[in-house]
Amino acid sequence: MSEIRFDNRVAIITGAGGGLGRTYALELARRGARVVVNDLGGATDGSGSSTTAADRVVDEIRAAGGQAVASHDSVATPAGGAAIVETAVREFDGVDIVINNAGILRDRTFAKLAPADLDAVLDVHLRGAFHVSQPAFRVMKDRGYGRFLFTSSGAGIFGNFGQSNYGAAKMGLVGLSNVLAVEGARGNIKSNVIAPIARTRMTEQLLGPLAELLDPEQVMPLACYLVSDECNLTHEVFSVGGGRYARIFIGLCQGWVAGKGERPSLEDVRDHMKSIMSTDGFIIPGAINDEMAVLMSALR
Repeated sequence: MSEIRFDNRVAIITGAGGGLGRTYALELARRGARVVVNDLGGATDGSGSSTTAADRVVDEIRAAGGQAVASHDSVATPAGGAAIVETAVREFDGVDIVINNAGILRDRTFAKLAPADLDAVLDVHLRGAFHVSQPAFRVMKDRGYGRFLFTSSGAGIFGNFGQSNYGAAKMGLVGLSNVLAVEGARGNIKSNVIAPIARTRMTEQLLGPLAELLDPEQVMPLACYLVSDECNLTHEVFSVGGGRYARIFIGLCQGWVAGKGERPSLEDVRDHMKSIMSTDGFIIPGAINDEMAVLMSALR
């Protein structure tokens, strides 16, 4: 079969100065993409900045014969997000791919979490992805092509102790991606999510001995495939790590119907909780319209 190529495609990758983002940048460039390597170069808690991380990856790409430019703008502000996209348009005349990978950690138990730690994490993960994706989406609509990849986490999808801020941001990215998948459908814009488990600067101390088995290179193939021309998937979420690749989905169960026009009591709900919780006959909605169709069918 033919090799998957990215010739003439322009990719923005945030947080690409190391870890997962670096692997994406190197691989996409190796396969022909022109890459904007974005990284603020700060610490894992979001403090500080440096041009070194992004510049180093750009140097690697260019040394291998690829095309890349560095962006040191922060995703945490609308101006920073716009500047990242403007770099792609100015240097490479457009943007076809956005991989929202930038992130920080400020882990605290919920009772001890300060509002500043919530805001900082939301600013980089959730608002940061919005700030970059919105101007990129507008460019993609005009071009009739686009690929988005959002980086979520099991901490948001499934929950994890001490990560209420991080988990809220990461699950928010699933919602953002789902809406982009729906709104982008007519413009050939696909949007998907990965929840990676990998050894990075942010995670190596959390993973312990397991870190040695979780090379970032094992996440890269799925991430890069999902932003390729050949991938027609959209509105999907995947768990990936350690060489394992698996779909995650949100299913809607058939539930219990009290009856058209009925006003059930608390006791009615209690007594039918087994039916409400049953996963028999579930569907995987592609949009809110699918949920409404199930409701209307039930009420008929």
